[in-house]
Amino acid sequence: MSMLSLALWLVNLTLDTTGQLAFKAAARGRTLSTPAHWRAVASSLWIWIGISCYCVEFLTWIAFVTLMPLSEAVLLASVNIVTVMIAARWIYNETLRPLRTLGILLVAAGVAVVGFGT
Repeated sequence: MSMLSLALWLVNLTLDTTGQLAFKAAARGRTLSTPAHWRAVASSLWIWIGISCYCVEFLTWIAFVTLMPLSEAVLLASVNIVTVMIAARWIYNETLRPLRTLGILLVAAGVAVVGFGT
């Protein structure tokens, strides 16, 4: 993988993880059962941070897949599962049970094989 591909992958990963965490922050503590709850989410700074991250992520993704075969790029992008789960544990104190931890390790191993095996 070229240095540019690696940089785009890391930026994409960071934007995706940040976007997911921002969406969680926007929805946290809300039941979303009434229009007022939805308006509160829509007016939250966190929702707009998440949307902005996803918009920029889209552009980095397009750049990334121009440099890599899509089949490899998609596998490398799956590492976001790992980063989101670890960040959610750290920031939101979410539980990582043994089976989820095993899943994280398997995804990370798969990414390592794809990313460094080419």
